[in-house]
Amino acid sequence: MDIKTFFTIAGGVALFLYGIKLLSSSLQNLAGNKLRQLLGELTKTPLRGIIVGIIVTVLIQSSAGTTVMTVSFVNTGLLSLKQALGLIMGANIGTTVTAQLIAFNIDMLALPLLFFGVFMSMIFSKKQLAYLASGLIGLGLVFMGMQTMKTASHVIAQHKDLLLFLSSNPVTGVFAGMILTALIQSSAATIGLTIAVASQGLITLDAAIPIILGDNIGTTLTAIVASLNTSRPAKQAALGHVLFNLIGTVIFLLALPVYRTVIIASSPDIGRQIANAHTIFNVLNTIIFFPFVSLLARLISTIIPIRPEDKPEDVMYLDKNLISISSASAVEAVKDELLHMGNIVQRMFVLIRETFFDFSEAKMEERRKKFDSLEDAVNTITRAISEYASEVWQRGVSDEVSTVLGCYVNASLDLERIGDRMENLIERSDVMNHYLSDEAVEEFRDMYDTTNLALDKSLSSIQHEDSAQAWEVIRDIEKRIDGQERTYRKKHIDRLNRGECDPEKGVNFITLLSNLERIGDHSNNIAGYTLDILAINSKA
Repeated sequence: MDIKTFFTIAGGVALFLYGIKLLSSSLQNLAGNKLRQLLGELTKTPLRGIIVGIIVTVLIQSSAGTTVMTVSFVNTGLLSLKQALGLIMGANIGTTVTAQLIAFNIDMLALPLLFFGVFMSMIFSKKQLAYLASGLIGLGLVFMGMQTMKTASHVIAQHKDLLLFLSSNPVTGVFAGMILTALIQSSAATIGLTIAVASQGLITLDAAIPIILGDNIGTTLTAIVASLNTSRPAKQAALGHVLFNLIGTVIFLLALPVYRTVIIASSPDIGRQIANAHTIFNVLNTIIFFPFVSLLARLISTIIPIRPEDKPEDVMYLDKNLISISSASAVEAVKDELLHMGNIVQRMFVLIRETFFDFSEAKMEERRKKFDSLEDAVNTITRAISEYASEVWQRGVSDEVSTVLGCYVNASLDLERIGDRMENLIERSDVMNHYLSDEAVEEFRDMYDTTNLALDKSLSSIQHEDSAQAWEVIRDIEKRIDGQERTYRKKHIDRLNRGECDPEKGVNFITLLSNLERIGDHSNNIAGYTLDILAINSKA
């Protein structure tokens, strides 16, 4: 192979891959917040997982990307192994859409698609049209890459011995497809290249089928790499992807004559036959495995047993692999991290209750140490969310997704400030237990409970995107907190004037009320972000 031919083929593959990337980005931007909502639902059953896996893979144009997302979700405890297996099966089916697309013999549309895409990008400024233009350019580059690969594929004809070897030895063909996909890191590119050379009559269907089977094994490498340095459940998910494709390949190799007959009957065009081979494998493999999902999960759990692992107090969900795969999945990771942070803040509030209403000198040091540890975790997560979100924004996201991400970042800042207010409270815990009247203690308890309710409701509203809970905080609970702060402040000043509370230390009670009122304000802000997110959802 001369240098010109090498770079023609390599350039064709590069155009193809870049086209897929542009198409993926455009589809995700056009889907906007709908993709984030879809990922937020995740899946409760393997069957729903298959459906979600198909849709997500079509949108991000990468089964490996969907699998990496799945590994990340399992790693952070958002998915069980059985749920993950459903998503993986769906991803394998979803990726066949790309293969079917590139099997169309419409290379002549490459330049028209590029023309209209570039023309639209130059004259239209509206976001949705700009995304559509980018998608047309991406699709044009995919077809141009296919055309370029076909043009240079005549070099394959110079290696007839290799072609005969692949045709006569299916196992070798499987290894060839596996290695090529592992190197290119794109099953679609391997299929595209196979269709390109087969369409020129340079390889037979007998040689192409094992390559397509091997392609399905090669694509599992991405998930394996993503599972390194992760939890054992994440490694289980990656192994599930490997076993699903590996066992399926063995089954289809054993049934190769029948498989080949079905493929030939599916279409007279070899390009379409290759695409159909990919589709038939993944659909039938899913049908075969679906009844045995529980059995497969038990097998995987036997190979990689779960060991007790300590849950970290700090960052749990911000997997940077997600940023390069899908901005929607990265934003959903920020939401999960925000809720994790909210759970820590709620635990801090419980420590406040124990310190104020179940006072014990013996336990004070232990409680304060635990409180400081939780507060450090809150500060760490806040910084991590801001840094992670900055990387997501730098990658480029749709306006809707960007707004939602901004709401999550702002909510994390409010949670951090709630943590600061709680620190002010715990530093004055001695006031409650030594210098206040019983009436003042009960007033503080009453306002504490209302403030705690505001925090719980606001976090629940943003978790479930529930407008009813958000409005309850904004219209009812926040006003109750403000009213309690005014009433109890006035009553305490009267008590101080009557000498019922310590005049020097007791004045700190007003500071305690003020901190609770500010916690209510920040909870109110979080509920407001929920309404902002719902407004975005309604426009999507």
